[in-house]
Amino acid sequence: MTEHTVRDADCLTGWRKSSYSGPEGGSCVEVLDGHPSGVPVRDSKAPHGPAIVFPATAWAPFVAALKNTLA
Repeated sequence: MTEHTVRDADCLTGWRKSSYSGPEGGSCVEVLDGHPSGVPVRDSKAPHGPAIVFPATAWAPFVAALKNTLA
């Protein structure tokens, strides 16, 4: 898998948290839909930190596996 990073993820707009994230914060990841290079993922506690951009072809099976695990 080819991995790319964005050094300052805060330069991108439109981040969303998982619907499983609670209002109290804690350990959350945020994703950004519609990015031309794939799916950026960042730590919600470090919005100015880096984001890893996963290829969309790798992201879809990952999300499907998570949903299957949580079902």
